[in-house]
Amino acid sequence: MPEPRWFRVLRVVGLVALTLFTVIPLYVMVTSSLKPLGEVRDRFEWFPGNLTFEPFVDMWSTIDLADYFLNSAIVALGAAAVSLAIAILAAYAVSRYRFRGRDGFRIVVLSTQMFPGILFLLPLYLIYATIGRYTGIELYGSLLGLVVTYLTFSLPFAIWMMVGYFDTIPRDLDEAALIDGASPLGALWRVVLPAARPGIAAVGIYAFMTAWGETLFASIMTDSDSRTLAVGLREYSTETSVYWNEVMAASLVVSIPVVIGFLALQRYLAQGLTAGAVK
Repeated sequence: MPEPRWFRVLRVVGLVALTLFTVIPLYVMVTSSLKPLGEVRDRFEWFPGNLTFEPFVDMWSTIDLADYFLNSAIVALGAAAVSLAIAILAAYAVSRYRFRGRDGFRIVVLSTQMFPGILFLLPLYLIYATIGRYTGIELYGSLLGLVVTYLTFSLPFAIWMMVGYFDTIPRDLDEAALIDGASPLGALWRVVLPAARPGIAAVGIYAFMTAWGETLFASIMTDSDSRTLAVGLREYSTETSVYWNEVMAASLVVSIPVVIGFLALQRYLAQGLTAGAVK
């Protein structure tokens, strides 16, 4: 049946409203990053009069942006890699094998998403302090500790998502690989993982974005040497001034890795809608 005219009009109006809701803040950010600081502080103008690229140059020297960028990259990539490695093995075991406590494990993994992250802040801080006191391994104020911290809330969701993707892959593929002489890990590596690339891409992007933009734990669990971008951007605000143009410029620059990663993996994300099909 053809769509009613009123429905088409309502859909167009809704899409235009959502587009403006997204584009206008982005436009303000871009134009503010191309203005001198004095013009940004004055009354807002939709069309800047004096365009300059100095904020994109000065933002690297105003704060240690390069160091924060490197710390965020290490933490985000590390959290994504470890989450994928553990989630793949755990999800494959849950999806392919039957063992006592299997259903309970799935419920526990999913139920962890109901608790707010701030609930784990103090326990993790005390655990890290205790580990450092008795073993000498300093997790507090280190990039390793921050990676472990992000695993506490990215890994359960990653396992749950990968179990769902593995369940859509026919078991006949595993059995055929085992009959041909492959080990269980060989079947996982050669057969299951290629078919689960959409799920792997989705989990990787989720874990990376969670670690890249997280602020609460990064503000407590880091020091001046391990500070990430989410916390470091606050240093553009001093007691006497706020470098708004450099904040906008830095915000655009730090969003580039996420945008590039999404564009590079969007094909696999789209394939995730048909991940249940027999490859």
